[in-house]
Amino acid sequence: MGEVKEAVRSHYAEAARQLTVLPIDAAGCCQVDGPDCGCAGSYSDEELKDLGMGDGLSLGCGNPTALAQLEPGQVVLDLGSGAGLDVLLSARRVAPGGHAYGLDMTDEMLALANRNREMAGIDNATFLKGSIENIPLPDATVDVVISNCVINLAEDKRAVIEEAFRVLKPGGRFAVADMVELKALSPAMKAQLDSWAGCISGTIPIDEYRAALVEAGFEELDFQVHATQALPGVDGEVGSAYIRARKPLNR
Repeated sequence: MGEVKEAVRSHYAEAARQLTVLPIDAAGCCQVDGPDCGCAGSYSDEELKDLGMGDGLSLGCGNPTALAQLEPGQVVLDLGSGAGLDVLLSARRVAPGGHAYGLDMTDEMLALANRNREMAGIDNATFLKGSIENIPLPDATVDVVISNCVINLAEDKRAVIEEAFRVLKPGGRFAVADMVELKALSPAMKAQLDSWAGCISGTIPIDEYRAALVEAGFEELDFQVHATQALPGVDGEVGSAYIRARKPLNR
C-alpha cells in the first residue's frame, strides 16, 4: 500500500474507532477532530431518525443522496462509504427492487457500516472491501455512482473516474460531493500526508476534474461549489462542490 493510501486508511480507521464511542452528532466533516470541510447539513432529520443515525456519522462534504435523485429499482454505488450513512439512505430510496453498494478499504469502517445496517434493519445494502481505483463490480451494473468527499483522497483520480464510468450502465449518472482546489496550494502543503487525509492536499482544480471526466467519456458535466474554506496561515483555498455527469447512452 502506498504512503498516501496508508495515511488515509489509518486516519479513517481511527475515525471509525471514535465514531463507535462518540455521540452520533460529535464527528466533524472529513475529520473527526479537524476543520469543517463545508458540510451542507442537508440530511433530513426524519430520514436520519428513521435509520437511528445522525449526520455526525458522515465525514463528507455534502449530501450526494439528494443530488442523485434516486428512484426505486436502481442500483447505487457509494465510493468510500465510511460508516454507511449515504448507502443506507440510498437503499431506502431505491427500494423496492433496488440495491445500494458501499465500497471502502478500511476494515474498521466496514465493520461500523455493517453494524449500522443491522441496526437500521436494511437488507438491500451490501458493503464491499476494496479500492475505489479498482471497483470489485462488473461492467455496466450500476445506475448511479455517488461519493461524499472521498475522490480527493485518491492519488490516481483519473483511475477512480474511469472505474466509475466502467461500472455505470449506459445513461448512468455520476453524482458526487467532493473537495476541489479553488486557489493553488503550495507544493509543501500538497505534500503533507495529514492534510491529504484531511481532504485538503489531494484536491485538484475544477478544470482538471472536468478534464478527467471528459477523458473518461462522461457528458453533461455540471460543477456547483457550495462552500469554501480558506486555510489559516496557508496560501490557497479549497471548496466543497457538487459534481454531476452522465455516461452516454451509446457507451
